[in-house]
Amino acid sequence: MTTAVLPAGAALSAAPARTNKWAVAVAVATGALLEIIDTSIVNVALADIQASVGATLSQVSWVVSSYAVANVIILPLSAWLGQRFGKKRYFVFSLIGFTVASVLCGLSNSLSMLIIARVLQGLMGGGLLAKAQSFLYETFPREEQALAQGFFGAIVIAGPVLGPTLGGFITTHSDWRWIFFVNVPVGIAAVLLCLQALPSDPVRRDTSRIDWLAIGLLALGLGCMQTALEEGNSEGWFDSAFIVVSCLLAVFGLVAFVLRVLRSEHPVVDLRVLRYRSLWAGSLLSIVVGVALFGAMFAVPIFAQSIMRYTSEQTGLLLLPGALASAVTMIVASRVIMPRFDPRNVLFAGGLVLVVSLVWLGRLSPETGEAQLFWPLIVRSIGTVLMFLPLTLSAIGPLPREDVAAATGFFNLTRQLGGSVGVAFLSTILDQRVAFHRGALVSHLSVGDPRTAERVAQLTHLYASHGASESQAHAQALSTLDGLVQRQASVLGFNDTFYVVAILVLCFLPLILLLGKPKTGASVAGAH
Repeated sequence: MTTAVLPAGAALSAAPARTNKWAVAVAVATGALLEIIDTSIVNVALADIQASVGATLSQVSWVVSSYAVANVIILPLSAWLGQRFGKKRYFVFSLIGFTVASVLCGLSNSLSMLIIARVLQGLMGGGLLAKAQSFLYETFPREEQALAQGFFGAIVIAGPVLGPTLGGFITTHSDWRWIFFVNVPVGIAAVLLCLQALPSDPVRRDTSRIDWLAIGLLALGLGCMQTALEEGNSEGWFDSAFIVVSCLLAVFGLVAFVLRVLRSEHPVVDLRVLRYRSLWAGSLLSIVVGVALFGAMFAVPIFAQSIMRYTSEQTGLLLLPGALASAVTMIVASRVIMPRFDPRNVLFAGGLVLVVSLVWLGRLSPETGEAQLFWPLIVRSIGTVLMFLPLTLSAIGPLPREDVAAATGFFNLTRQLGGSVGVAFLSTILDQRVAFHRGALVSHLSVGDPRTAERVAQLTHLYASHGASESQAHAQALSTLDGLVQRQASVLGFNDTFYVVAILVLCFLPLILLLGKPKTGASVAGAH
């Protein structure tokens, strides 16, 4: 992609002897953790932000959507940007930009300013996540690649859970602006660590022309697709002209982009690597992992807050043990399991564990409490780790070394999109199934049903005994009964979403047969 690109894998064999690998790991992991946490930390503060800037619920949702759209646009371009401008320069620039954008978010006094700052934050954050893993692969020797992957994977999996936990604590005990200001000291520390620890970029003389048209088509296609996924459910999907236009623009942009880069000698994103069976099969599985990691988890906080009546802080603490279990399992798997077993077998076992946890979560009831959710969430975390860790090795390990860098950019994009697809798809499923179960429950509550009449009479008497008139007591009784029906319908709808994800994982597990076995001694160097 440039005229002075180093041979693939050269960084692994020619890393400076003075490089402290764990200093590099801590430096880049700090930056990556900032990006991952900020993906979800805002979710629990939307109500406070809405009241502060005077926006409607649909308007304030763009605080989340704008970040996701910008993030997904920059992710596939990060490999090209790192090669063109230097990986260290690009990573440090992204860190500085992310920190500045965080300050702008915290200082925002209007919705438009906050959304613009979030777009900038998303553009800078995409580079942090993509390049952090690249530095780990280039710094650690081949025999320690599983350990490096486990270290990074613990951050990727635990981050989406730590975000709501931290956001809930800050929102409960302070102002919502501090969910952004808290990034500033961490960002400054990460910049200083990276300047000191990361190896200097080689001298490059890149004179190749920048394909602005391809970049524009990619931004149009991915941006409109991500927008449709983020806003589709709230807009009524194809009943909305906005969603229809977004989908048409997404199709046009992505098709035109693919045609453009396939004809380019120096593509900004090399799609020719999809000729490898293990990569396209692994990318499909990566979408499923994204659905399971991000999509399925969106239902648990909603259930906790709407059914269990948890606060944001309590919801975060509910998810915290799962995040800790992910980190521990990732370390154990990278040091003990991966060196001894075929990654494809570990991936299959992880899929089955994940299915068990989802079926377990699908047995919720209105009386479900923290004790009933503890172990299913722990098992879900273990299953997700056992899928996430070996998937990269199985999908990218068999590829020739010269194609690894291009392949991993696309591979990680699929996981990001999987999360967006999961949230959009499961939100729609949840709404539809709640409506279905409500209709089924209401059909059994006829006026002539003696049990219904008895229940209404009991509630009417209860409210009348507290001073309500007969008509008021009767109206309150009907309202209470309606609330009980809605609560039960919601619980059944949540159960259905977990079952749907479990079935999805089972349906895609056969793709493991298409994955290749990593070559002996091979590592996924240069991965993003």
